[in-house]
Amino acid sequence: MRSLLACRLLAIAFCLSAATPAFAQLSTLRITEAMSQSGTAPTFTADWWEVTNFGSSAVDLTGWKMDDNSFDSTRAVALNGVSSIGAGESVVFLETASPLTDIPNFRSFWGGSAATAAIGSYTGSGVSLSSTGDGIVLFNSGSAEATPRVTFGAATLGSSFYYQYAANGDPTTSPNTSAVVSTVGTVNGQVTYLSATSATQNIGSPGTAINAVPEPSTVALGSIGLAILAARAARRSKAAA
Repeated sequence: MRSLLACRLLAIAFCLSAATPAFAQLSTLRITEAMSQSGTAPTFTADWWEVTNFGSSAVDLTGWKMDDNSFDSTRAVALNGVSSIGAGESVVFLETASPLTDIPNFRSFWGGSAATAAIGSYTGSGVSLSSTGDGIVLFNSGSAEATPRVTFGAATLGSSFYYQYAANGDPTTSPNTSAVVSTVGTVNGQVTYLSATSATQNIGSPGTAINAVPEPSTVALGSIGLAILAARAARRSKAAA
């Protein structure tokens, strides 16, 4: 009986460890929101996207770059203004060559968590997010893809797209998660909100990711615990024999 229990525990531990995580070769960062067509009356903001750290430690962004749906490191442009992303933190990047002006305007435009979130910038040829559909990926300092690719379709004027992930950073749908258009109200316990100063009611939540609950060690700890229990059961079985 004990031998059978040990085998079952070991099998469960193996399955859990094999399933954790699906993106082991990537960083713990995920693209969690994107805006490709801001409302424009009486003001507007540039294209922007949000990236969230689902890990338990900070990620250094030195030398990192982004590209749109060409997903090509040779065409990627540098990320500026944010040197690292802390565990559980959501950071916003604007497409702008004038960050000293546009970042304060963005904070005022959105209010909410955007007023205090870390905001960086990027600029360059060929990386503007198209309102007819596009994508985003990040590359690390070695030019390797460091986040799962995300894509989105035609924009709804003034509404962002958001992406949902499990607590360990795995997508909740496949492939690459599905882009969801932000709407007013509560989404999975978190509220999307209107921009503070626009006649066109821009909707989104820059600086606050949906389902951004970093607990990457939970399954790994469970696997270790099961392995320990299995080993103990095996030793007891041998002693009883």
